[in-house]
Amino acid sequence: MKKYYGQRAYVQSAGVHNDLEIDGFAITVSGEMGIELSRHRARSFEEMAQWGDDLSGFDLIVALSPASQRAALEMTRYAHIDVEYWPIMDPTGLGESREAKLSAYRQTREQIRNRMIARFGPPTEEQ
Repeated sequence: MKKYYGQRAYVQSAGVHNDLEIDGFAITVSGEMGIELSRHRARSFEEMAQWGDDLSGFDLIVALSPASQRAALEMTRYAHIDVEYWPIMDPTGLGESREAKLSAYRQTREQIRNRMIARFGPPTEEQ
């Protein structure tokens, strides 16, 4: 999101759990597009609130899994935030060889990229 839309919107990445390491395959296929994830850290919705992010200040939550959709919908009981569910393929566990795994992760990356462009329009920052 930040690579494509820069400062056009405030974006924060969060998930259901905060104790997960960033997947090495995700780091690799994101790096192919110039997106650095190796220092990225997963944080939960609760952790965001503890760190001072007022969740009611967000306009939209994009959920990429059924679990994150449920968590987001639960939050919207207390704050007016639109929730969109984008059913994106989960590449973990797909493929047997390294190249097959990378191919699955690239497919997921492209699904997310295509959904972003369909939803938010063409990228505004230089690629």
